[in-house]
Amino acid sequence: MARKIGLIAGWGELPVVVAQYLRDQGDDVYCVGLIGHADVRLEKICTVFEWGAVSRTRSHMRFFRRHHVHLGTMAGKVFKSILMQKNLLLRHFPDWTFMRFFFPSLLLRKKDRNDDTLLMAGVRMYEHHGVELRPATELAPQILAQPGLLARRKPNAREWSDIRFGWDLAKQMGGLDVGQSVAVKDRAAVAIEAIEGTDECIRRAGVLCPAGGFTVVKVAKPQQDMRFDVPTIGLGTLQTLHASGGRVLAVEAGKTIVLNPTEISQFAIQHGLAIVALHAEEMAATEAT
Repeated sequence: MARKIGLIAGWGELPVVVAQYLRDQGDDVYCVGLIGHADVRLEKICTVFEWGAVSRTRSHMRFFRRHHVHLGTMAGKVFKSILMQKNLLLRHFPDWTFMRFFFPSLLLRKKDRNDDTLLMAGVRMYEHHGVELRPATELAPQILAQPGLLARRKPNAREWSDIRFGWDLAKQMGGLDVGQSVAVKDRAAVAIEAIEGTDECIRRAGVLCPAGGFTVVKVAKPQQDMRFDVPTIGLGTLQTLHASGGRVLAVEAGKTIVLNPTEISQFAIQHGLAIVALHAEEMAATEAT
């Protein structure tokens, strides 16, 4: 029987890929597309689609309740930079449902505004209203990176050294819930991802390292909750890497979402980029030798 699956869709290609996969599997997808974030293509892919404001979540709950949806997932990025806007509450005018769960971070400031803190508040909010959130990678497991080369070229010895250095640094940054990506060259940190996201981090690395040839490492947090904020790469990531002068992208196998892998591989081969997916155990064994 077809499942009813709720989708809270943020920015990027991931919600489109997840929705299409679920429809192809015969599931019915009931989607709330976040205004200013979600892709309009979802209107045609999903069984039922409705636009919703990030901070007006009471309407989200009514939508899922009306369609008897009790299983859901979150996919896509929500721009955290909106938290830095002037007159935040007046600009977005959150409803009581939203404020009940985000009040400690947004107004009282008793809790931090790190990704995990805010996203976990969102998980509790939906589950309190009867929608159990599952990882998108559980509902669509084929989107996870498999170990090995994602393109033809292998990293050379110097690049492997940078991968090992960057891996440890990225894991430490992830443990602090700062970001999941770092750019390194010759075992020196060039740029570290924070609120701006991976693509902007890569662009900054290109500005700071005009000679190019740097390596980008993107990993899951040590405490990664696979329901949200799972590291994701797509063709845009590779295009930004190439345009900025980067040469290598290393990701964590089994914990990184890869969108449009065929296009990624073709682009990497065309431009001589190396892409590799590694398990954390492999990196630990490599560093021990």
